[in-house]
Amino acid sequence: MDNKKRKPIYYFIKRILDVIISLIALVLISPLFLVVSLAIKKDSKGSVLYKHKRIGKNGKSIEVYKFRSMYQNSEQQLENLLKNSKIKDEWEENFKLKNDPRITKVGKFLRRTSLDELPQFFNVIKGDMSIVGPRPVVSDEIKKFGNDKEKILSVRPGLTGWWVCNRNEDTTYDERIQLELYYVDKQSFILDTKCFFKTINSLLKKEGENNGENKL
Repeated sequence: MDNKKRKPIYYFIKRILDVIISLIALVLISPLFLVVSLAIKKDSKGSVLYKHKRIGKNGKSIEVYKFRSMYQNSEQQLENLLKNSKIKDEWEENFKLKNDPRITKVGKFLRRTSLDELPQFFNVIKGDMSIVGPRPVVSDEIKKFGNDKEKILSVRPGLTGWWVCNRNEDTTYDERIQLELYYVDKQSFILDTKCFFKTINSLLKKEGENNGENKL
């Protein structure tokens, strides 16, 4: 079966699996949702969930759900931080700050363990995202993909992806782009499965490394 005939079947089955896996995951981790929600509320003022505008498939604007890991006035704080040229350069290069003062104490733990991403299972059920795919980007980021903009937006963004399960602290944004585009070109059930289990292994390894650190 050639690629053109195989892809519709792949996307159809992938969508069914996305919904089934997400529903099962949400049921299993519902107690964890309660614990995390209580920790966030106790740690700082504000809502438990945070909705961030990203670019989805075909350039559609989507709201990606996360557990709130920053203080309430994070957007205003960012504007003030970007007045510093060094911080501004770091933000424009990676769209994140290595030592971001806007992150709460609980938020640092959530980000380190990737627990802040769990609400994105709701995005998967809605159809805005998939379990595996390129990570969703903001409007300014998509410019970095240049002529490959349409390619990266041709698929649903993912809760995890080939960049996520292969990155390290030294991975540059250009390398991220190449990893994301590799997935779009090579996507298959085999690659999705490999990425899924590599992500789990990476999270378990990261958690094991953090067990000896009293950071929270």
